[in-house]
Amino acid sequence: MARLDPGDLARACARHGLAGVVEDLRRLTGGASRETWSFDLVPAAHGRPRVPLVLRRDPTSAAAVLDRDVECRLIEAAGAAGVPVPKVSFVLDEDDRIGTGFVMERVEGETIPRKILRDDAFASARPLLCAQAGSILAAIHSVDWRAISGLALADSDDDPASVQVRQYRGILDVVGEAHPAFELGLRWLDDHLPRAGARTLVHGDYRNGNLIVGPEGIRAVLDWELAHAGDPMEDLGWMCVRSWRFGADDRPAGGFGTYDELFAAYEDAGGRAVDPESVRFWEAFGTLKWGILCLVQALSFRSGANSSVELAALGRRACEMEYDLLALIDR
Repeated sequence: MARLDPGDLARACARHGLAGVVEDLRRLTGGASRETWSFDLVPAAHGRPRVPLVLRRDPTSAAAVLDRDVECRLIEAAGAAGVPVPKVSFVLDEDDRIGTGFVMERVEGETIPRKILRDDAFASARPLLCAQAGSILAAIHSVDWRAISGLALADSDDDPASVQVRQYRGILDVVGEAHPAFELGLRWLDDHLPRAGARTLVHGDYRNGNLIVGPEGIRAVLDWELAHAGDPMEDLGWMCVRSWRFGADDRPAGGFGTYDELFAAYEDAGGRAVDPESVRFWEAFGTLKWGILCLVQALSFRSGANSSVELAALGRRACEMEYDLLALIDR
């Protein structure tokens, strides 16, 4: 479903109270799991300003990880808790006839980590990002997840860590390839499960690359489709996975800060007391998880189900995750 007709999109907007002409429609790069389209809506009434918007659309009719209506309610709740998020305009329905997804406001800024970490335009932002990221994460974890029905793991009595380890062991079995480093990693994770504590909302993909950044710092948090109820340390560990440092290995927190800086900012903003060993567990789990997902992406390409070269390239990165995982569990 790569093609999108401006007229069809305009009609969908009009059905939801946003009448106008769609201009400057273009598909944005990035995002292997969902299409992102940027466009301006020019209102029919003269004198009204153009409305900058974004369509986030699933590439197929397959069910999403998180129901789009649930995701939008979650974004609204996060915004009410002080998390910087784009405002959702409406959720697509069947009568819109352009797929499943939603339209939200377009927040200007940069999401490409290489630019955020290296370009002069963001030199003033870089010293602020770690503290901002920790503070925002504390706000995310303050959201009352019980008020948002439909979140994964919310109704499970099992420990979130053991549930996810079992899940990814099963996925690796389905892949059907020999990966001794991942098998060793799974054993290590079983032996180092963190003590179960109170659950919070977990973003699930909180990292450099899913943040919109301007010269003053973080403007918005994106990509909420993996949100669930679980261990708040999971978000901290995922953010510190080496892949999300984008070459800045001396700054494990997203390539822009240290562990201690991130933990201190998180706690100072009201986050839970950080257990560094629990974060280490989730960093190791996140490394294994991303490695296995790289294998799955490659499998999709090799089977012919998806011809995206990006998926093929991701598959080649699994060996990097194996290396990183072994380094983590051996330290």
